[in-house]
Amino acid sequence: MSLPVSGASIKIVIAYLRNALKEHRIQRINDSKMKKSAVLVSFYFKMGQYHLLFIQRTELVKDHKGQISFPGGAYEKEDRVLLNTALREAREEIGLVPEDVEVLGELDDITTTTSNYIISPFVGVIPYPYNFKLDKWETEELIEIPITALLAKGCFSEGIIIQNEEEINTYIFKYRDRNIWGATATILKQFLEIFSNL
Repeated sequence: MSLPVSGASIKIVIAYLRNALKEHRIQRINDSKMKKSAVLVSFYFKMGQYHLLFIQRTELVKDHKGQISFPGGAYEKEDRVLLNTALREAREEIGLVPEDVEVLGELDDITTTTSNYIISPFVGVIPYPYNFKLDKWETEELIEIPITALLAKGCFSEGIIIQNEEEINTYIFKYRDRNIWGATATILKQFLEIFSNL
């Protein structure tokens, strides 16, 4: 299919992603010494373009202070399955009601560099406009980025980020004055590789 991503029908995009994610063999990570968690990679159609939704975490949270991430967090027994973790956390952090998310599939598990988590990312499409409600303890800001900007030449690189006086080799996406790196950048890279084949 060779439709430009900004002009492709949302129904075509949803059908393509659902099928691509269904056919993808998910790489699982099982390590009892690590904590399970999940995030929601959510996108929507706005002003002629597809956008991805990120948050900037506050300096108040325990882990990943001030970083740009997808909504998500640690698994709790009451969740039963990791998809419920991603949906619960998205509701807590940005007020996204689980019933408003059309879940399309799952990406590969990845691990965090500094906080000992295994992250399971779930992909979903959400309505726009939406009345988001931010939890000010966890979420400093909601960040919307057009997918075409993330696919643009010069946005992606590999490099070193200094975190807690430690050098970390990582993927980096630059958008305006924002740096997306670490686990979020790894998840984003896989999503964009799938999306760009549309």
